[in-house]
Parts: sequence; C-alpha cells; structure tokens
Amino acid sequence: MLLLVQNADLYAPERIGPRDILIAAGRIVAIADRIDPAGLPAPCEVLDARGRFVVPGFVDSHVHVTGGGGEGGYRTRTPELVLSGALRAGVTTVVGVLGTDGVARSMEALVAKLYGLREEGISAYGYTGSYRVPLTTVTGDPVRDIMMIEPILGIGELAISDHRSSKPTDAELARIASEARLGGMLSGKAGVVNVHLGDAPAGFEPLERIVAPGDLPRTQFLPTHCNRNPIVLEQSVAWTLAGGYADYTTSTVPRFLEEGESSAAESFALCLSRKVPADRITWSSDGQGSLPSFDAAGKLSGLLVGTCASLLSALREAVKVRGIPLETALLPITANPAAVLKLVRKGRIAPGLDGDLTVLDRDLKPVSVVARGRVMIRDGQELVSGTFENIDPLEAAP
Repeated sequence: MLLLVQNADLYAPERIGPRDILIAAGRIVAIADRIDPAGLPAPCEVLDARGRFVVPGFVDSHVHVTGGGGEGGYRTRTPELVLSGALRAGVTTVVGVLGTDGVARSMEALVAKLYGLREEGISAYGYTGSYRVPLTTVTGDPVRDIMMIEPILGIGELAISDHRSSKPTDAELARIASEARLGGMLSGKAGVVNVHLGDAPAGFEPLERIVAPGDLPRTQFLPTHCNRNPIVLEQSVAWTLAGGYADYTTSTVPRFLEEGESSAAESFALCLSRKVPADRITWSSDGQGSLPSFDAAGKLSGLLVGTCASLLSALREAVKVRGIPLETALLPITANPAAVLKLVRKGRIAPGLDGDLTVLDRDLKPVSVVARGRVMIRDGQELVSGTFENIDPLEAAP
C-alpha cells in the first residue's frame, strides 16, 4: 500500500514549505505541492500533517541498545532499549554501542538486538568494540566484523581520558583507527571510530597526537561526550574548526550541568558562534547508558539512565531558548549523523530515500512517526509496539 502524507510543513531538513509526500515500498517516491490520492495507481493510506512540521526521522547515533552501566555492581546494569523508547522520541534509526561492560554485554547480543529492532520496524546499526583494548568483537578481528556483519559501521565506543578506560597507547589507538578505516574502505561503510571522552584533563590530546602525522584524517573519529566539561568543550571547538566532527550528548542531569557540563544545545550554539560549520556537529542521546557520578575518591555516588527522548529536549532548547532556526537545529540529529556514518538513505527527505518521517507539533513534540514507510505512531496513538511491551506477565502465566 502507498502512504501519502498531506499538508506537510516540510523540513528536509532545509525548509521546503507546504508539500505532499508519497511513499511506496518503504521509499519516498514523490514530493509535490499537491498529490491527489484519487490519481494514484494503488490503494493509499493518508496521513494528514496539516499545521505540523514534517522532518526526517531522527538518527540517534549512540544508544546502548542492549543496556549499559554496571558501575555500581550487577544490580546497576541498565535495561535494554524497547521500541517505544525510540519511536516516542521521533527516532527511526539507532546506532548501538557497548560501553563499560563488554563482557556481560557481548557483541553477539548487540548484533542480535540490532536485528530484533529491525524486525520490529526501525533501522538499526552498530559498532564493534567497547571501552576496552583489546577490542570486543564477534569474529576476533574488527576489520572482519565491519566487512562481514552488515549492521556494523565501525569501531566504538572506545574510551580515552577516562578512569574506566584501559588506557590505550598512541600506537594502539592509531592501529585501531587504521583497522576501522581499512574495514570501511573495503566494505563501503563509514569505518569511523566512536571515541568516548572522559573527564581526565588530557581530553582530546591523544586524538590530536594520532592525527598529527597526517596519515589519518580527523574525520576518521567521531568523539562523543564532547560537552562533558569546559575543557573538553573548548578542545572540541578547536577539533571541529580543524576539520573534525564532534558529538554532543543530550542525556544529562542537573548535577552534571551544575558541575560544568554544557547542554548539547548550548554547545551547538557556541560552535555556531565560533564559526564551526554546522555539518561538523552531531547529537546523540547515550540512550540506555548509565549516567554515573563519582565522588572525589572515584566511588560511584549516583546513577541515572539516558533516554532517546533527550534529543527532543535538546531540539526544543536549541530553537526556543538558543534561537537557532529549526532547519539548523535539526542537522545534528538528521543529515549530519547520516552523512558521518554513510547512511545514504537516512537523515533527509527526498525521492529515493527511506520513508522515515517524524511529524512534530508546533511545540516540537512528535505526534506521528513513520519508519521505512510504515506509520508507527499516528496522532499520538502507538500503532506498533515492541514484541514484549504490551504483555502482562501475570496474564500470560499458565
């Protein structure tokens, strides 16, 4: 069946204005001022978006889809992502990562979860590896993982400048980046290294040393958590002005902000004021990842969980508080991550691309979500749920 989205105030993410959008077999086939459903060659489902913004489905490029954490012991392992956790946030594409735990959270489980999310209706990709070196992989070789496991796009989340990392040497970092690059070249994938930046004063310094010889470009890396403190934020501005990418995390808590973390929207506004090209910046939620805080002795003192919905908070802050135009504020969660990760059919609305749409009300809250041409949420009503989301275990018991 065809899907016709009518009366859209279209942001692709650039502002297009009033348009109708026709989707067939999961792809956008036409965008026009007016498309008459009576003139179409097959039955047509209609979604009326009158008075609403229609934007690309969001790309959340850093989600702990199998759960994360564990910094406070086994009971603090965070839960897996469920389908509604992405859809309610307008997210139609996720990129899964392992984090501190690459033992109990295995790469095999990550890949299986990616396939499961795909079966439930959204697009899902991932990285091979975790915080630690040697890398956690499926095949024993990160190049082979990238080449032979279709959803795997690169290596990550590899930790540096963090007390939880395995303190990789410069030589190890350079080798990992070169292997990611080789795997990407041979497979036509992004082959980037998603780098977790911690609170240690060194910040970006290991990456700067790696790119200094000139054989590895800055774009080989996607450093994340670049807004965690003023030092790392300033380093990220310099990194992007020199041609690299920076990813700002949207999940946070008031205590982190009080201690010097900048919001993703504030960080983006700073970058724009410093003349950083807007296409150098991405946002990601760190969804299902733990948000740990540590005392002066390095002991865990608090723990919360990141959510994909934090992308929406960042978008609203960028537009309503920071005064960033909507078409610019959308870039870090649509076109930019899609370009960095070479997801060529994601992040934009144009004929030939995937039918991933998020319909926002004037307060920038999702009211309808379309993933690969299928209406998942319509006018606030969830039409599709995760496999186990609506099962009452008591009712299901024999």
